Amino acid sequence: MTRTLLGVWAHPDDETFLSSGLVLAARERGDRVVLVTATRGEHGTDDPAAWPPARLGRHRERELEAALAVLGVDEHRFLGHRDGACADATEPMAARAIATIIEEVAPDTIVTFGPDGVTGHPDHRAVGRWTTRARNAVAPGAELLRAVLAPGFTRRFADVNAAFGVFLDEPADEVVPGLHLRLDGAHLDRKIEAMLAQDSQTRRLVDGVGLAVFRRWWGEEAFLVEAGSGAGAGVAASARAA
Repeated sequence: MTRTLLGVWAHPDDETFLSSGLVLAARERGDRVVLVTATRGEHGTDDPAAWPPARLGRHRERELEAALAVLGVDEHRFLGHRDGACADATEPMAARAIATIIEEVAPDTIVTFGPDGVTGHPDHRAVGRWTTRARNAVAPGAELLRAVLAPGFTRRFADVNAAFGVFLDEPADEVVPGLHLRLDGAHLDRKIEAMLAQDSQTRRLVDGVGLAVFRRWWGEEAFLVEAGSGAGAGVAASARAA
């Protein structure tokens, strides 16, 4: 049975860092995958003089297209929010826009951020709230996956996380995920290839820690799982069996 996975994220690269393994497993089963990104990540640079927002937004859009090609995804939408301003958006309207996509796509599973946004980023938190609200309103039968830190991530990579400012505030307490993916072999290779395609966001990380550490750093994915009220099994059960 073909299923549909809908991912809703804040910036280009969120989908790749947090759900590449999930997406690859879905595509290998022949499932449809649709990804939505709230912003173009146009302020995601330490060098705004060289990368003014309009230029960086176009560049990151091309990077995202390249990364999605690696992951086998050819359906993507932008919501058009301004990078860094999602928390200021009118939440009912933002959620309604996502609900409209949900109604069109009819996903079996929806994946987005957990309440803490994984890193604490306000855009992440806002998009997670919007998506959860939209799912509860128009598709309570869909399984909801919310990305969280993999068990042990904070402890094992404490020095690296601190060096690169991964967390905007103190990392959230660890939770026991309903789905924990440990990537290796071809799956990990393709995830890393997709991440490297988003060079504006990953080059400094790879240069800073080396490729081997980078692979271990992002080689796991974890999600809270909220079963839908529908009768069908969602993506999580299939991913566990893979």
